[in-house]
Amino acid sequence: MSDHSEPEFDQYAQQYGELLRDPIRDRFAASGEFFFTRKWDLIEAYFSRARRDMKSLEWLDVGCGQGDLLRIGANRVARAVGCDPSAGMLTGCEGLEVRPQPDPGKLPFSSDAFDFVTAVCVYHHVPPEARAALMSEMARVLRTGGTACVIEHNPFNPATQVIVRRTPVDADAKLLTAGTARRIMRSSGLRPNSTEYFLYFPEGLFGKLKGIESALSGVALGGQYAVFARKADQLRRSTS
Repeated sequence: MSDHSEPEFDQYAQQYGELLRDPIRDRFAASGEFFFTRKWDLIEAYFSRARRDMKSLEWLDVGCGQGDLLRIGANRVARAVGCDPSAGMLTGCEGLEVRPQPDPGKLPFSSDAFDFVTAVCVYHHVPPEARAALMSEMARVLRTGGTACVIEHNPFNPATQVIVRRTPVDADAKLLTAGTARRIMRSSGLRPNSTEYFLYFPEGLFGKLKGIESALSGVALGGQYAVFARKADQLRRSTS
């Protein structure tokens, strides 16, 4: 979850699940697990298309919050690590490898440390003027040829707009389009190569309609989107 001021999300940590509740969201899925499972499904599908064995990947989840995505993916990669500016949120990551992130704009890892870096619903909490710097940090810790993934709320989806406006933890939210995410990635030396929109159908219908949702992945109306990008090698970056 979050790149925000530490005290703010420390205050939210104990009641985080309850603060996310919304009538529209609750009707869409019985629990928050569905939303994270859908995200992981997209990630696995991306690497399957790329013919990359995820068991070899060292993965960093930036703004991991209470570790929801890490719990799903930790056993499917070589190493899974998370970080978050909120120490309070990290108390929910028992059993996971996580690090505090004292500076929201700096990642507490060495350069070229990971094959895969995610930021899930992080950037709408990052002030627009600070987004490029954080993306550059994601690129810095990513190995050449590695993959970055940004997953965000889709501002073109009316239900998403309503839910975000009513959610206390999103009081500071400034939604960004997939086009904006791609532009920030490019400015940091990353090459976007896939954008997918998802969360068209609620949990109760998704099993029957997943083929339709897949067919709609290029239509900018799903509740959220995922942008994948590759860290270019030096030669390609110098000619871009």
